[in-house]
This record gives sequence, C-alpha cells and structure tokens, in this order.
Amino acid sequence: MRSLPKIIHRVVFWTGALLWLAGSAPAETLAEKTLVEIAERQRDIFARAEKEGEQLDQARLRGELEGVIKSYDVLIQKNPEYALAYGGYGMLLGRVGMTKEAVAMLLKANKLDPAMPEVKNQIAVHLAEDGKPVDALPWVMAAIDLDPKKPLYHFHLGELLAAGRSEFILTGHFDGPKIDQAILDAFRHASELLPADFPLAYRLGKAYYDLETPRWAEALPVWDKVEALAVTDAQRQLVRMQRANVLIKLARPAEARLLLGTVTKQEFAQEKQTLLDELAKAGDK
Repeated sequence: MRSLPKIIHRVVFWTGALLWLAGSAPAETLAEKTLVEIAERQRDIFARAEKEGEQLDQARLRGELEGVIKSYDVLIQKNPEYALAYGGYGMLLGRVGMTKEAVAMLLKANKLDPAMPEVKNQIAVHLAEDGKPVDALPWVMAAIDLDPKKPLYHFHLGELLAAGRSEFILTGHFDGPKIDQAILDAFRHASELLPADFPLAYRLGKAYYDLETPRWAEALPVWDKVEALAVTDAQRQLVRMQRANVLIKLARPAEARLLLGTVTKQEFAQEKQTLLDELAKAGDK
C-alpha cells in the first residue's frame, strides 16, 4: 500500500472527480460497484474533513485515506485493465499531494481508455503545476475536444495560457496578440457555458489584466456584468474594488474614489488602502 505524505495541511472537497466516477456508467459488474463504493467513501471523508475545518483530526483523516488507498490497490490488483479505477485512484493521489504517483495512474487510465476527458484534464493540471505548461497544453486541448461544453476545461486552458504566456510565445506557435486573444476566449467561453457562476465571471474580468497590454476600457463593462452576478455583499464589494482599480487606470479618479467609499468590509481594508494610495499618487502628478 502507498503511504501518504507526512502532513495533510488542508483538504478541499473536490466534487468533479467523484461526480465523474459516479456518472461514468451504471454500476453493473462487481468492479464497477466496488469503485462506486470507494468513491462514496472518499466523498464522505472529504465532506466531513471540510466541515470540521480547523478541528480536523489529522490522524483519523490519514487512517481513513490510507484505507481508501488500500481499497484502490486491491481493486486494481483484481482488475488490472479497469481504466476508471486507475483514473479514480489518480484523482485521489493528486488530492493528497502524491503528484508523481497520481500522474502514473492517470497515464495508465488514459492508455486503457483514451476517451476520458477528466483524466486528460487532470494530467494537464499536474503538468502545469510542475512548471510544464507547454507539455500540458495538448492534454487540456484533448479534454476540450472530448467534452467541449465543460466549463472547467476552458477555465484551465485560460489559466494555462496566462501562466505560461512567455513560454508559449517562445515555441513560435503564438505571438503576443494571438495568445492574448486565446486567453480571453478561453475564460469567456468558460463563463458563457456557466453564465450564473460568479467565480468564472470574476476570472474573466481579471483576464483583461493578464494581457501584454491590459485592456482597461474593455474590462470596465465586464465588471459591471460581474457585479450583477454577486449574491453577497462581500462579492459586490470585491467587484467594486476591481472597478475602482480600472477607473484609476483610466484616469477617472473621482469615480474610483466614490466606489471605494462603498467598500466597508474589514477583510478588504488592506487592498482598499492600496488603491487609495494609488489614487493619492495619481493626484500628485
């Protein structure tokens, strides 16, 4: 059985992989039923860990996850050609920080069944996190080809292009304007596929800053739309700070100051002060 890293600092419940496992096919064979049972145990463990937060019992969590890992080992030993089992195992190993082992499992799953977009997407994520954005690109593009309506894949494409911008340009396959447009298109597509999602819309707004020359004027109406999606006062204030930032860049200080006056939450005090300081400097020029 594989051993977990010494410390699991924080566990975030990741529904994507579990939903993928549960919805891949009806559980008919013993192997399929076993995989669903493992995925359900995994889901319950992570859900409880997230609920416990700072009160999380790390020792108990370790023991439970080691039990899940042992179950995956047994399942694969009995079913060495079962692609979904390798995929599920790889997803879990990635969540607990065992990246090298996770990629090995995901590659095995992909070899057995190349038609699983979630596996390809997760391989791309691990390669990107390992500082290999150029190697990751074909994997995320393959995931999009298999499931073009999955917002997450377009979101990951945008993050990949933005983070590896200079490396992609060096390959010669992109120039500055081409990759700028690809970044915007990826985040826009993700947001369009899930139009009520605030985080996706927020990331689209920030994508206008990721370009070689930020497009402040184009970003402003995007932030107006993002604020309309906000469901909490904190989200609204967060967007207003972004709008104020853009207005400062557009040399519209009075409007920016007015917006910042509506930002009252203590959690945003430092960022608000940074923008106020920027306003003060702009006024000195």
